[in-house]
Amino acid sequence: MKTFDEDDIQYQQAKRQVDQLRGFYGHLFAYLVVNIVIVFYNYSQLKPGESYFQFENFFTAIFWGIGLFSHALIVFLPKVRFVKEWEERKIRELIEKQKEL
Repeated sequence: MKTFDEDDIQYQQAKRQVDQLRGFYGHLFAYLVVNIVIVFYNYSQLKPGESYFQFENFFTAIFWGIGLFSHALIVFLPKVRFVKEWEERKIRELIEKQKEL
């Protein structure tokens, strides 16, 4: 089994990607749990004959869902070339600063 050097750039990139995935999955889990609780609460508060399908019952799910979708795009879509180049320059710059210390 190969061991990884924590200063290796490929290791750092993989670690950052895993951290992003973990953050997204945590966000997704919180979204699901909170919205399930909200659905049950809203359903229990319905008056007889009232429809559940009203905007206020889906307000949180819709707007938080937009944020979750944005988070997914950031994590799962391949990065634009200029963003990758900027990240690599920034990594090299930070490594150089650490070497100076």
